[in-house]
Amino acid sequence: MTAMAIAQAQGLPELLGRVLAARGADPQTIDAYLDPSLRTLLPDPLSLQDMKRAAERFANAIRAGEAVAIFGDYDVDGGSSVALIERFLRAHGQACATYIPDRLKEGYGPSPLALTGLAEEGARLILTVDCGTTSEAAIVAANDAGVEVIVIDHHQADEALPPAFAVVNPNRQDDLSGQGHLAAAGVVFLFLVATVGVLRGEGFYQDTKEPDLLSLLDLVALATVCDVVPLKGVNRAFVAQGLKVLRLRRNAGLRALADTSRLDEAPTSYSLGFVLGPRINAGGRVGASGLGARLLASDDEVDARGIAEKLEALNTQRKAIEETMLEEAFAHAEASIEATPDQPLLFLGAEGWHKGLIGLVAGRVVDRFQRPAFVMAFEEDGTATGSARSLPSVDLGAAVRLAVQEGLFLKGGGHAMAAGFALDRSKHDAALAFLQSQMSHAVGKATATRQLAIDGALSARGATMELSELLERAGPYGSEHPQPRFVFPGHRVTRMRLIGKTQAHLRCTLVAPDGGRIDAVAFRVAGTPMADLFASREGMPLHVAGHLSRSSWQGRERVELIIEDAAAPCGDGA
Repeated sequence: MTAMAIAQAQGLPELLGRVLAARGADPQTIDAYLDPSLRTLLPDPLSLQDMKRAAERFANAIRAGEAVAIFGDYDVDGGSSVALIERFLRAHGQACATYIPDRLKEGYGPSPLALTGLAEEGARLILTVDCGTTSEAAIVAANDAGVEVIVIDHHQADEALPPAFAVVNPNRQDDLSGQGHLAAAGVVFLFLVATVGVLRGEGFYQDTKEPDLLSLLDLVALATVCDVVPLKGVNRAFVAQGLKVLRLRRNAGLRALADTSRLDEAPTSYSLGFVLGPRINAGGRVGASGLGARLLASDDEVDARGIAEKLEALNTQRKAIEETMLEEAFAHAEASIEATPDQPLLFLGAEGWHKGLIGLVAGRVVDRFQRPAFVMAFEEDGTATGSARSLPSVDLGAAVRLAVQEGLFLKGGGHAMAAGFALDRSKHDAALAFLQSQMSHAVGKATATRQLAIDGALSARGATMELSELLERAGPYGSEHPQPRFVFPGHRVTRMRLIGKTQAHLRCTLVAPDGGRIDAVAFRVAGTPMADLFASREGMPLHVAGHLSRSSWQGRERVELIIEDAAAPCGDGA
């Protein structure tokens, strides 16, 4: 009923009405849903705990020309957050010091040495972004050095908070704002809105131009997509409006990166998450951790192009290292599952694994084996640096924090879906047993109820450019707001081949009973049951599920199917 009402109210096909209804739209709010805007979705920044105090302190620093430093994380969200504040200060005629820790040597979050070093360089106010919530020792050291610290973060927090001047984090336990789905860059954007509000209220902009915060939304969109936070509430507006800003190509760094990566079509959420994001992250993973933030903050065309080219080269290097690690991790995982088939999680580690890539590998392991994965690089000193990824509805971050409290991890923290940790290898077995006891029920429930949600059935002839354009109106798509997924029933598999440098991907053409055709691709399926199924069914019909994607080749646009699952028709002996 809701789907039909939406379709009739908007003059849309019933199929699109079903897509919208399945994602929470209703006839009363459909206009705002189809055009997510900050005007209707931006929350009151002051609803976040400590926001008023933080904004007033930052406004004071701007008025007084006080020396400010920014300490940020080395991923896309951290780099975007640093660039947001750096550009905001530049709009007020001020510079700042920035510090991005070396991922391999320093690890995640501020250290006492890093913050006291910024104090020695003259900083009187330090902002930690996308980190700091669990950095008590570092913030105590900064306080002792006479520096005040504002934490702007979104990671899960314990009840006890560090002694910072302010801790702005919608995931702190006493925060009632309901904005825990924000990426750090989203929290930073609200912080900048609140700061402008303070300065405006004091008449600061009577003789000074007010900064254009909307022009910074490309950075917020980038971080929101790359940090895989839920695309709900204001996050949908951040991405929808940020993509519009990105298409204007005003940010020199993003423009250079798009050109270097040969992104020659209008950017989408896919472009952010799978083209631009991995290249920005490559600096932190296998190169210089500060390259991403430098690129995103740069207004110098020559400097931006040089950084973009270096990131492109590092990304190529990252792919080669990752492929080797993946082969080893998959082999370890298969052996572990063969030994204990019903284990709720995978706990994998090896010497020589690159610490900068363990998070990527953990994500791939989860995709392949459908259970949470903890992946570790073993160190020579008997410790291990680890990264973990989870399944929807299995809170990984909470389990990691409990392991820290129990003394089983040296340190750790993160989100429900992703976390980092450090382990004394003498406690390997005890930590594994603890995590299994903590997570087995949630994992069992998640895997028992795992289903592939389908929005409808299509034939190859119905997968048109017009339908693809209509589906884009229900976007942007991402975490907890997935791409519409369709079943193509009884389509014959033809022209099947493996592609890519390592032949990890499968490409084929699906032919409908009426002769309609659609090209299709399944990524990273070599050696999986899905690849075996397609190989055994070439020339025969399959039921295939996936989402539509528009691609451009030599000036021509076409629609193809991104395969997510497949099954042989019942009763045909397959």
